[in-house]
Amino acid sequence: MADRPRFGPAGVPLAFRLMKATLADVPRLLTDEGLDAFEYQAVRWGAKPQIRREKAEELGLKADEHSVWLSLHGSYFINFCGKREIIEASKNRLIACATAAEWMKAHVVVFHPGFYGKRQPKEAFKDCLEAVKEVVGTMKTLGIRNVKLGPETMGKISQFGSLDEILGLCEQVEQTQPVIDWAHLHARCRGCFKKVEDFRKVVEEIERRLGTDAVKNMHCHFTKVEFTDKGERRHHTMDEEGYGPDFRMLAKVIVEFRLRPVIISESPVPDVDAIKMREILQKELS
Repeated sequence: MADRPRFGPAGVPLAFRLMKATLADVPRLLTDEGLDAFEYQAVRWGAKPQIRREKAEELGLKADEHSVWLSLHGSYFINFCGKREIIEASKNRLIACATAAEWMKAHVVVFHPGFYGKRQPKEAFKDCLEAVKEVVGTMKTLGIRNVKLGPETMGKISQFGSLDEILGLCEQVEQTQPVIDWAHLHARCRGCFKKVEDFRKVVEEIERRLGTDAVKNMHCHFTKVEFTDKGERRHHTMDEEGYGPDFRMLAKVIVEFRLRPVIISESPVPDVDAIKMREILQKELS
């Protein structure tokens, strides 16, 4: 569990890429910016890890050296609500991500559970629950015990991933933790996070269903988001007016509940906005 609120980017920031930084350079460069978390992007992976073990282990060592909290975002090509062959292929992709996460000593593998398709939500939940249980069973067989699976709240109404569904999975499957994407929740309910109480209700629901440790050590994604009647459309930067949610409201709840979340910025400028969120929280704490 995190020792303090931590902030960092989803993926290697553009500025780091422009300076031709290696993956092993990222933890040091983030520390130089005052950041202390990093979510490695494995979003295009297939059934095998697409990173060499030595490179993954080197990232883990550098992250530990610079006290940077690692997570891994799993493949986008996962659908635990589809046909049997799709579910089987999805399980293999998620296990590949968990294997690499173990190599780099990442704490959680974030993943999108799937799409409802023609299934009813209750039927989709049953399929998804069974698949996640099977993946955790395989992880244990492989000796992967220090990595949690993190089903993420999703931003489109066609996607499996309401707050209730994600908490339901985590209530029933060990070695999991919810990933609360505040932009996705905001888009899914067409902009319902308008006051501090709206954030507080989510935190209280997580605590009620999963306990104090689960809520104090949340893994979160945050950015401003644009949405339509169908849900999420695109991400926006913290400086763009007219979009929500407002991080200042979440910061108040973090202070009120004395939370220690890991907050990953998914904005178009992820490290820049991670710094801005950190500064907002520091101001609220003071």
